Order: sequence, then structure tokens, then C-alpha cells
Amino acid sequence: MASMHRTPNWLLPNETLVAIFDGLDPTVLADISRVSRRFNAVAERLLYSFISITDLLSSSSPIPAKTLRCCQSILQRPHLIEAMKRLQIRWVLLQGDFRVLSPQALIEACAEAGIALQKLAFLEGLDVFLGPSNLATSPLQPIHAIELIVRGCKFPHLRYLSFGAEWTKDVQPYTSILSELLTLVPSLRQLKLSDHRAALFLPPDALPSLSYFRGSPDTAAILLPGRPVQHLALVGQDSDVNRENLPKMALTSMPLRSLDLSAMQVRPTLLRNISTYLAAIESLKVRLALRHTLHYALSGISLLAGLSSVLSDFHHLVCFDLSPTEIDGNRQANFAEEATLCTAWIRACPTLKRIVFPSGTQWQVDENGVGRCDV
Repeated sequence: MASMHRTPNWLLPNETLVAIFDGLDPTVLADISRVSRRFNAVAERLLYSFISITDLLSSSSPIPAKTLRCCQSILQRPHLIEAMKRLQIRWVLLQGDFRVLSPQALIEACAEAGIALQKLAFLEGLDVFLGPSNLATSPLQPIHAIELIVRGCKFPHLRYLSFGAEWTKDVQPYTSILSELLTLVPSLRQLKLSDHRAALFLPPDALPSLSYFRGSPDTAAILLPGRPVQHLALVGQDSDVNRENLPKMALTSMPLRSLDLSAMQVRPTLLRNISTYLAAIESLKVRLALRHTLHYALSGISLLAGLSSVLSDFHHLVCFDLSPTEIDGNRQANFAEEATLCTAWIRACPTLKRIVFPSGTQWQVDENGVGRCDV
């Protein structure tokens, strides 16, 4: 038997090594980086292409130590700056009151992280959630904790951006620093602002490629007009969505196609208002507040029968997803009830092709009629 010829790894081009190493677990890549200088060079670039850090803050660990070590590591490796494409930083308060944290220590940590971020001009994705940090910021420095990190940064290649911190009334709002940053990310396609409640002052030509937004209804009413947003996810209370901000959300330069309301408890009245102002919606994901669905008591998903009159107001709806809705703490499927509801809803809204119930069961409409989908 002829012996098999094996190509020595030092003859393989770097592109082949990247293809081999790509997708490996970071711990495996770390081991590979110790094999040789060449392997280290390839593995290190992959390790730093996507950095994800989670710091658990507590009275015994009040400083985001992992974030600070990572920032120091970034500054010590300027040759990898171009390879860094995605960065995720998350600070989470383990237990207890945020007042156990030191405002000054958090401010200093944000400032140190900001020095590293200013170097990352090649980032394509940035996700920063600072947990309780904005609750603990000093009133002597009126600036949002997120802005402490990103002020002075420029990300010309950024396509995905997510900012947030824990929010309550009367905490430090975002300032003009956020608006200034958003004017400098022309390639941005997805934007999430989980705790933004203040005003945004953006020129009309800012965010020309934005196609997805997740945030409060008032912020959506500011951002969406004149921009090609097709996918919208709203956070907060359903009472925050009103007849003042809904019409503004409809002023996108392209029809709004999908709406995600899974982060709030939704009453049918809101769905009726949405059908009036967002007439082109094709996909709707909802977490229903069932105590408001009907005036009389029923059990199980029979509660949902009253939605037929609401769905009749949607003339382009293709997908109706109720999987975030809880029914009496029971998500077990009742196929007979679901089939009956599908028939009633499709009669009310003939454009419907896909329905997802709180049980997670999916029903599809095709030339053979209505049937359950295998997922």
C-alpha cells in the first residue's frame, strides 16, 4: 500500500490555516496558539476578531476586572487592531443594591475602556451593556455611563450597535455625545438602544443604511422617519405606544415589514392602533396581556378567539407569532383548539400564512390547507 503523503503544516498557506482554525472554541484556539509562532499568529487574530466579556459586579468584586484586563491586552497588541471586528462588553450586578458599587471606580473603569475603544476603528459590531453603572454614576459628571466609554470614538465600518444599562426614572440620560456618535456610523444597519428615553438630534442624512431598530417607542418615532427601517422591536410599556409616536414610526423611507412586541405586555387595543398606522406590517410578534383580551373568562387559548376582529384590520399580515405569550403558566399545545383558532383567524385575515401559538407550535397555510409545521 502506497504511503499517504502528508503536507507539513509549515507548507500550508495562512488562508488554509484560518479555514481550519475558524469556528474552533476559544479555549482550543488558545491551546493552538502555543504550538508555534506561526500558529500563534493565525490563532491570535481569530481570537481577537470577536471578543466577548462578562463582568459580574458585587460588593466583593465592584470593579469590572475582566474588561480592564482585556482593554490592557488590546492596547498591548496594536498589530491586531485591524483584526478586531466584534466586541461585546456586559456588566451585571450579581445581587444586592447598586449602592455597594463605587461611582468613582466605575467612572474610571469606563474611561479606561474608552481609551481602548478609541483604537478599534475597524469594528463592525459593538455591544455594550453596563448593567447598574449608570445608576451609580456621579452627579458631578452629567454624562451617561455608555458615553463615558464611547466619547471620542469613531467607527466608520460599524454595522451593528447595541447600547444599554439598567434604567429607572431620573437617572442620567444620554446627552449629545450619543447623537454625535450616530452621525459618524454611515454603514450602521442594526441599532439597539435599550435604555434611551431622551431626545436625539440627528441630521436627516444620518444612518442612511439603518434597517433594524430596537428601543423605546419615543426613540423609534425620532429615528425612523426618512430612514429605510424595515424591522422594528419596541421595549417598555404598551401605553408608551400612542397616537403621537405611532404615525411617526410609519414615516420610514421603505415600508415597515416586521414588528416585535415581545418585550412588553400588549393589549388588543394597541394591535388595532398598529393596524391603522403601520398598515404594511407582514410579520407581528406579540406578548399578549391576556387579562385584557376579553371581557369574560375562558380557559386556555380559547381566550385568543377574540383576536379575530383585530386581525381583520391587518391586510398584509403573513406571520403572527404569539410564542412569547403565557397562558395560565401552561404552554402545552392543544392542537384541536389551535386548529380552530387558525381557521377563524385566516378567515378574518386571508393573507396569514404562518401562525405560532404560545405553546411554540407553528401552523402553516399552503395549497393543502392549514397544518402543523415540523420545526
